[in-house]
Amino acid sequence: EMSSTAMKKKVLLMGKSGSGKTSMRSIIFANYIARDTRRLGATIDVEHSHVRFLGNLVLNLWDCGGQDTFMENYFTSQRDNIFRNVEVLIYVFDVESRELEKDMHYYQSCLEAILQNSPDAKVFCLVHKMDLVQEDQRDLIFKEREEDLKRLSRPLACTCFRTSIWDETLYKAWSSIVYQLIPNVQQLESNLRNFAQIIEADEVLLFERATFLVISHYQCKEQRDAHRFEKISNIIKQFKLSCSKLAASFQSMEVRNSNFAAFIDVFTSNTYVMVIMSDPSIPSAATLINIRNARKHFEKLERVDGPKHSLHMRMR
Repeated sequence: EMSSTAMKKKVLLMGKSGSGKTSMRSIIFANYIARDTRRLGATIDVEHSHVRFLGNLVLNLWDCGGQDTFMENYFTSQRDNIFRNVEVLIYVFDVESRELEKDMHYYQSCLEAILQNSPDAKVFCLVHKMDLVQEDQRDLIFKEREEDLKRLSRPLACTCFRTSIWDETLYKAWSSIVYQLIPNVQQLESNLRNFAQIIEADEVLLFERATFLVISHYQCKEQRDAHRFEKISNIIKQFKLSCSKLAASFQSMEVRNSNFAAFIDVFTSNTYVMVIMSDPSIPSAATLINIRNARKHFEKLERVDGPKHSLHMRMR
């Protein structure tokens, strides 16, 4: 059931047959683990799925089967239906593909149809199956592909990611993609910053509850590991799945040592929050109460017609 306030955003997932589109969709949105995706068959024509994200944002995902006959149809008889009202095009390339010319030809046909029907759509290219490339070659190969794709995409701008279902790179790419679709993201970020400063946190992350993608974050100083967000998404998502196999639901966790304390807790009805405190002398109870106090405020923000005022929370 779709509530009237739901904002529907159309997302096209395209690319040659076997490039890994359905596998990544299943991992991010349907709680598959990587090895289970081997069971997935080829996608026939277009598979539609509606993913409710953050309560009122509905991603209308069009997973478009990549076999040649389907591809040809997308550009001819189905052209208007497929390429109209698109918010985001995600094009997946198998990095090992032996038919680069053909891949690029299809990609450019896609871009032409997008330019014609949805000129404001955002375009993402995923250079996928990077785990199959030797580690010392990955940077170079990705850089070459990225340059080619950016050149071929003009006048449209494309953002490229290297991805693999076997590590956290998939989470990085999809976090960036959904970030573009969240309606009041600036407001969310400024409230998160306020919250972090009030409770004296080093860093605060907001995860979407079902996918565990990072949708917003605030940090007060540079951190060493640039990949920490997607690593955490990956780790906690796996942990959450292990919990649900035991019919337990993941609620919260706390990790602390002499340098920091980290808390992950259910936040609003659509999010989890992670709070990093570098002063371990602050008692856990105080931080947990602060998280609880902020909940109501962020709940209001998530409603599309949420309050426009900023955060004035009384924290301990």
